[in-house]
Amino acid sequence: MAAIGSAVGLGNIWRFPYVCYQNGGGAFLIPYFVALFTVGIPLLVLEFGIGQWFGTAAPGSFRNVNKKWEWAGWWGVLSTFIIAIYYSVIMAWCLSYLFHSAGLVWGNNAAAFFNRFLGKTSSPFILGSIRPQILFALLFIWTSIYLILYKGIKSIGKVVAITVPLPTILLLIIAIRGITLPGALDGIDFYLTPHFAKLASPSVWLAAYAQIFFSLGLAQGIMIVYASHLRKKDDVTNNAFITALVDGGTAFLAGFAVFSVLGYLSYSTGASIQSIAGSGMGLAFITYPTAISNLPVAASLFGAMFFIALLTFGIDSAFSMVESVTGGIEEKWGMSKEKATFLVCLIGFLAGVPFTMGGGSYWIDITDHFISNFGLVFVGLMECIVFGHIMGAEHIREHVNEVSDIKLGKWWEYLIKFVAPAILIFIAVASFIELLNKGYEGLPSGALIAGGVIVLISLIASIVLMKVKA
Repeated sequence: MAAIGSAVGLGNIWRFPYVCYQNGGGAFLIPYFVALFTVGIPLLVLEFGIGQWFGTAAPGSFRNVNKKWEWAGWWGVLSTFIIAIYYSVIMAWCLSYLFHSAGLVWGNNAAAFFNRFLGKTSSPFILGSIRPQILFALLFIWTSIYLILYKGIKSIGKVVAITVPLPTILLLIIAIRGITLPGALDGIDFYLTPHFAKLASPSVWLAAYAQIFFSLGLAQGIMIVYASHLRKKDDVTNNAFITALVDGGTAFLAGFAVFSVLGYLSYSTGASIQSIAGSGMGLAFITYPTAISNLPVAASLFGAMFFIALLTFGIDSAFSMVESVTGGIEEKWGMSKEKATFLVCLIGFLAGVPFTMGGGSYWIDITDHFISNFGLVFVGLMECIVFGHIMGAEHIREHVNEVSDIKLGKWWEYLIKFVAPAILIFIAVASFIELLNKGYEGLPSGALIAGGVIVLISLIASIVLMKVKA
C-alpha cells in the first residue's frame, strides 16, 4: 500500500492524460505497456529485491555491493529530497485551492487568479515577495509529513490505509460525474481516439518510457527503503506487478475524470478541447477550476473533491521521499527516527521557502525538468550497472525467484543489464539534444544553466556524504 501510494502521485492526475492524448491517444497505450514490462516492472523488481535482500536504504545497499559506489545511493536520495522540496510547495497550492473551492474564489478567470495567487513575476530572476498563504500552507504540509513519519513504519501503514483508497474513490466519483455531463463523450473521444501513425515517431516511445520511469518513482531510493521492511520470505514479483499496474490504472482512470470535464467545458464555452487541454500546473490550477466553475450543480463540492484527491495522492508520495532520506541518515549516523525526521522536515521547509515567492513557480519547473530528466536517469543507470553487472543480476533473480510466485527467466537479466541502460541513456541524450535545440519553455539560458548546476551540486554533495565518517 505504501509503495502504491508513493507511485501514484500528482503526476498521475495531470501528466498521464495529457501525454496520452498528445502521443497517439488510445494508441499510446501500446508503447506505454511495452515500457511498463521492459523497464518499469523489471527495475521495480530490482529495487524491491535489493531492499529486501540487504534490509537497508539506498546508500547502504550500494555500499554493501562496494563502498566506492555508496555515492550513487546518496545521489538518488538527494535528488529525491530536492523533488520533495518543490513537490511540497505544489501540495501547499492544492491545500490553498481546497479552501478557495468553497466559494469558487477563482471566479471566471482562473488563469488570472492563479497568477495573482502565486504573485507571479515576469522572470525566474525576479523572485518577488513571499506569499504568506502559500508559506503557511507549506508549514502545514511539512508538519503533517513529520507527524506521519516520526514514529516509523507502523504509523505509515495506518496512514496509507486511508490515503491510498480515498483519493481513488474520489477520482472514480469525479469520473462518473464527468461522463454524465453534456459534451463529456467528445472529451473522452479526444483523449482515447487512437492515432497509430504516431507510433512511428521515436518521441512517442520516448514519452512512454519517461512516463513509466518517473511515475513509478524509480531511482529515488523510495522503493528500496520500503522493501527493506519486507520479511525475508515476502513475495517480491507480485508486489512489483501490483504496484505498477495500480499506478498505471489510476493514471488511466484520471484521464476519464479530466477529459470528460474538459469535454463539458468545451461544450459550455464553445472553445475547442485542444485549446483548453493544458498540461502540468495549468491543467490542475487553471483549466480544471474553470471547468468546475461551469458545473451546473454542486460545483464547490466537486472542486473540494478534486483538490482533496490531489492532496491525498500527493501526501503519500511526499512522505515516501522524506522516508528515503531519513532511512539513509538513520543507518549511516545512527540518528534516531524522530531526530532524523525532524531535521529533514525542517531543512525541507526552509529550502522550500524561496519557492513560495513570486518567481518560485519558474524554479519549480526548472528544477523538476533537470532532476527528472538527468539526475534520476543517471541514478537509474547506476543501479543497472552496480546491481546488474557488478553484483550480478543473476544472483538477484535467484533470490527473487525463491520468494515469489511469478518466476523470472533469463530475459529479466538481459533487460536489467542491457535494455534498461540503453533506454535510460537514450532518454538523457534525447533530453539534452532537445534542450540545446529548443531550450525549455522559453526560459532564459541563465536559468537553464542554473538547472544544470542544481544537478551537479546534488552529485557533489552525494560524494561528500559518502566520505563523511559514520
